[in-house]
Amino acid sequence: MVTIPPRSPRATADAGRWVLAVRSELTGRMLIAGRRHLRTVLDEYAAHYNQHRPHRARNLRPPHGSADDARDLAEAEVQRRRVLGGLISEYQQAA
Repeated sequence: MVTIPPRSPRATADAGRWVLAVRSELTGRMLIAGRRHLRTVLDEYAAHYNQHRPHRARNLRPPHGSADDARDLAEAEVQRRRVLGGLISEYQQAA
């Protein structure tokens, strides 16, 4: 069990947002077979959440993206990559 540090009210909100995202986007749509399977699925989802998923606070850019990531998608070719067996799709500009 992880305890929340004193005088940090946002810690509860951040943890709650993560749990809500995992429940609604992942575990509510997938049958988990055991602890090892859950760990594998959560690791892959965490990588997607932190590296590819757009966030409103960053103007719909991923957390590890930069301000230069904005591209004109009308002219670009886009490739789709399936994550977690097609449950989630990630899109990126073709090379």
